[in-house]
This record gives sequence, structure tokens and C-alpha cells, in this order.
Amino acid sequence: MPRWARRVAYAVPLVVLPSGIWRLGVLFTADKRGGSIADWAMNGYVVLLTLASEILAFTAVGLVARWGEVLPRWMPGWGGRRVPTAAVVVPATIGATILTLVFTVIAVITTATQSKTNGDPLPADFPSKAGGWETVYFYASYVPLVLWGPMLGILTYAYWRRRRSATTGV
Repeated sequence: MPRWARRVAYAVPLVVLPSGIWRLGVLFTADKRGGSIADWAMNGYVVLLTLASEILAFTAVGLVARWGEVLPRWMPGWGGRRVPTAAVVVPATIGATILTLVFTVIAVITTATQSKTNGDPLPADFPSKAGGWETVYFYASYVPLVLWGPMLGILTYAYWRRRRSATTGV
């Protein structure tokens, strides 16, 4: 396993963390979504989205860890079996593609055109338009997400090459 791959894999959850911290700040705002969604529902959504993002980001570690190749022994019925390469590569490739499209392509287009994906202009209270430290904090929190998809794609390719060479002797 190349050292760079381990570093990239362990960096993925750290790339996702700033946006989660920013998102959790929404829990402390007085009015969420203009009152169109109940506060308890918005709070639950924010917490679940943040936890799900971090858990999904952590799965990138499986692309460089032993548990990404052989299932842990404690798993009933499955423990100790090799993980089929396709069972990892296919979902990881789909995930990397979706993340790249969502966070890289859409973020760049939204920032360049200053409009939503449906063509409507960004609202005046959108964090990137607030100015000052709020805008700096917003971009510092969300710009790292642009790297999530490409990093996952690189790790998936490295995983596929490593597993392919292990089975074919290349």
C-alpha cells in the first residue's frame, strides 16, 4: 500500500469535517429556513446529514485498510471472507462520480454564475453573499468538499489496481 494512499484516505474525513461543523452552527440560529420547516425537523436533518457525511467519508479508509479486503472475523457468517473487489469498486466509483458532480461541478457553476442549479439567482442572505467573515467561514468550510469526489476516485482506482494485481499476479 503506497504511503500517499493512506494519507489521502485518512484525509477524506477531515475534508468533510469543516462543512459538518458549519452545518451544526445552523442549530444555534434563531430562524431556520424561514419557518417553512419545523425547528425539530431541521435540527434532526442537520445532525443526521452531518453524521451520515462523516460516516460515508470514513468508508474511504476501507480502501486502504485490511477490513476493506477481508471482512472482520466478528461478523457472523461473513467474518474472514475476502471482500469481492467489485463490491467495493462499483459503489465507490458511483459515489466518487456523484460527489464530484455535486460538490465540484455544481459548486463551480453556482459560484461562477451566482445562481442556483435551477437558474434562480442566489438569495440575498445566501452565506457566500453575506460578506465579511461569514463569507470567509462559509468558503473555508465548503471548499474542501470539492476534493471529496476526486480523492475518493483516486483511492478507488488505487484499490482496484492493488486488488487486481494481487489476484492476477501482475
